[in-house]
Amino acid sequence: MSRVWSVMDIGQRAMMNSQKALQTVSHNVSNKDTEGYSRQRVEIKASPPSGLRLRYGQGAYTGAITRVNNPHLEKQIAGEMNKLGGAKAQAGTLARLEDVMNEQQESGVHKKIGNFFNAFRELSNNPENFALRNQVKDSAEEMTRSFKDLNGALGGILSDADYEIAVRIGEVNEITKEIADLNQKIQQVEMHAREANDERDRRDLLIKKLSGLVNIRHAEGDGGIVTITAGKTAVLVSGYQQRDLFLDKVPGKGDKPPSMSVFYRSTKNGTAHDVTNQFTGGTLGGLISVRDSVVGDLIGKVNLMGYTIASEVNEAHRSGFDRYSGAGGDFFILPDEMKDFSNGVDVNPYIKGDVGRIAAAAATNSPGDNRVANIISMLQYKKVFADNTSSLDDFYGAMMGEVGILAAKANGSVEAQGSNLANLEKLRESISGVSLDEEAAKMIEYQKAYDASARLIRTADEMMQTVLNLKRL
Repeated sequence: MSRVWSVMDIGQRAMMNSQKALQTVSHNVSNKDTEGYSRQRVEIKASPPSGLRLRYGQGAYTGAITRVNNPHLEKQIAGEMNKLGGAKAQAGTLARLEDVMNEQQESGVHKKIGNFFNAFRELSNNPENFALRNQVKDSAEEMTRSFKDLNGALGGILSDADYEIAVRIGEVNEITKEIADLNQKIQQVEMHAREANDERDRRDLLIKKLSGLVNIRHAEGDGGIVTITAGKTAVLVSGYQQRDLFLDKVPGKGDKPPSMSVFYRSTKNGTAHDVTNQFTGGTLGGLISVRDSVVGDLIGKVNLMGYTIASEVNEAHRSGFDRYSGAGGDFFILPDEMKDFSNGVDVNPYIKGDVGRIAAAAATNSPGDNRVANIISMLQYKKVFADNTSSLDDFYGAMMGEVGILAAKANGSVEAQGSNLANLEKLRESISGVSLDEEAAKMIEYQKAYDASARLIRTADEMMQTVLNLKRL
């Protein structure tokens, strides 16, 4: 009798094992397109045998439901996402810079500077001509407007970068909050010797997304708890606790404009620490790098270029004499600081009011004298930049060349890192992804096992009926 009951128990457990396996197969199939999902497998183990002289098998039981996952590969993917995020952020901002600095446009600042010096060359051919003097004034006003427009466009790129940084900071905070919640759920599940497969998949996916936003270090401790540090010192997740990053405006250094910096507090009421420079990877790192090291420097160089040109023109203009034999004054009104040049520069009002005040002569009572006009026109080729080693064209060409090289490098990185990430994702899919063909084969296998287990129970029931009917004989 007891052996018959044992057969029935074995069949029942076998049916339950097959049912759990079929449920796992259906879970895999339904999550075929779920991002970050790792296929799961039922581990069926042999039950301990019973008996003293003869040891009888007791069938099998479901030992665990595990996920097929390679932690080392997940870390590699996170690393590539970090590099790709940074490269994409840089490439996008640099593409905008190239558009703004595009000299094929008639409104380009370099084009307007050239028009200004050309106007002085034409004036040198006929210094008494008021129409040519008006042309000099108009070209000067166009040049100052082009500096203002360029400064506004570059400032817009800075503002957009700050806005994008703020959006990404919000994403980082949301992700780290969810990771802290998942830490708690995973520990609560696994402390009862169960598997938190879906929670771990979700947490792995969030860590990869977080890595795409900012350079992080993460490690798993006892109980499945993950600790995450951004940069060098910003511990964003520790156990069930999470700390936010936040932004605050800081004054610009040197000739750079003010910008938004990232701050972190280790405790709720702790001192805020500026961690902006610690972010060197991911979308945040790419945005901060281009904003501070490229756009900020470019604004400084544009201001330097304009301030130098205007100062040289003023110096030459002061040495000459106007149409009325009066001493030439400053051609341009300049702001007190170089960093304010693009917004503060303007043509001197006394020249706007009377173009006869433009100094073209080098001596008084010399209406046909063009020597100062020639000097000013030749400033375009004078080496006044980089310790008097570069002319205006050299300086501007180097500035544009640097932007082009950085943009090409960023685009190349996007392509290379994108290819690397795609290869790693394919490898992950081959290891952890769901194959519908494989799941269909598993489904048929477990269905057959389920049918066989049911037949085993039916056979045991018939055996039991035979034993019970012995009393009636």
